[in-house]
Amino acid sequence: MCNLYSLKTGDLFATWNKVLKLPVVWDGQASNFEPRPEIKMTEAAPIVRHVGDQAVVSMTKWGWPGPKGPVFNFRSDDRDFSGSDRVLIPADAFYEFTAPQPGQKRKTRWKFTMADNPLFWIAGIVKNGCWTMLTTEPGPDIVPYHDRQVVLLSAEGGRDWLDLTRPQPEILAPAPAGTLHVVRDFPPEPEPSLV
Repeated sequence: MCNLYSLKTGDLFATWNKVLKLPVVWDGQASNFEPRPEIKMTEAAPIVRHVGDQAVVSMTKWGWPGPKGPVFNFRSDDRDFSGSDRVLIPADAFYEFTAPQPGQKRKTRWKFTMADNPLFWIAGIVKNGCWTMLTTEPGPDIVPYHDRQVVLLSAEGGRDWLDLTRPQPEILAPAPAGTLHVVRDFPPEPEPSLV
C-alpha cells in the first residue's frame, strides 16, 4: 500500500485558502516545511484540520505504533469516522510498487498524479499523535498496480472529509476511471530510439 508520496507544490497557502475557503494558519513550527519529492512513513509531514473558522496545518508524524510496525494505512471500509480526528494530507503524487522489471532487483515504482488537480488531498485520521492514510477498494486506474488505494479527494473536495458534508461512503470511495495519470518512475522508461 502507499508508503511514499510527494508534496512539491510551491504556493501552498494561496492554494489551500482558495480551495478550503478558510484562512490557513500554521500550528507551531510547521511553517519551516520545505517541499519534498519523497515523504516516507514515520517522517513528519503537514496535515490539515478544520479548527473553528480556520484550516490549521501542523507537522505530524506519519504512522502510529502498531503490533507489526507503524500503521501508515488504515482500511476505511464499513467504519464510522464521525468521532475521529479527521485530517487532510496534501499531496501532488503518490507511489505504488510492483514486481521488478526484467533484469532489475528493485521493485518497479509507479508515480500517480491526479489528472485535473496538481494538488490533491488524501483522507486521513490522527491517533496517538500520529496520522495515517485511509484506504478503500481500488478504482480502475489503480487495479493493475494494487488491490487497495488511498482515499483521494480533489482540491475542492477536502472540506467534505473535514466536515462530513456528504455521507462517508460517498467520500471514502474508489477513484473513478480517468482520475489518475500513472508513469513508471523506476526504472525510468527507456528513451525512444531515433533510428
